[in-house]
Amino acid sequence: MNLLADESIDKQIVDALREKGYVVGYVAEMDPGISDDVVLDLAKREGVLLLTADKDFGELVFRLRRLSSGVVLIRLAGLSPSKKSEIVVLFIMKHFSELIESFSVITPVGIRIRHQKFQ
Repeated sequence: MNLLADESIDKQIVDALREKGYVVGYVAEMDPGISDDVVLDLAKREGVLLLTADKDFGELVFRLRRLSSGVVLIRLAGLSPSKKSEIVVLFIMKHFSELIESFSVITPVGIRIRHQKFQ
């Protein structure tokens, strides 16, 4: 599965996923400062899973009913970048098949995967 990491994602997470063999586009390397709408459109157009730490994507997907290939919201504030990387990589590896067309949230106390076709 290919991934797109929003610029709100720590570089260390992107690097850790790449080391595990995932193809990860990173907005901070591609086109920093683009809007959330453009990021979401890019992920949908490319058919990739979007990784973000920006809660605004929840509003775009649920309230505004924007199309998505799948979003993972990473809410791990206060943890070190290396610990965040470890948690995210394990999550992606374990739940890979469940993430398409889902909105998932990773927190220090657990995960939520909401299966839904966004239309």
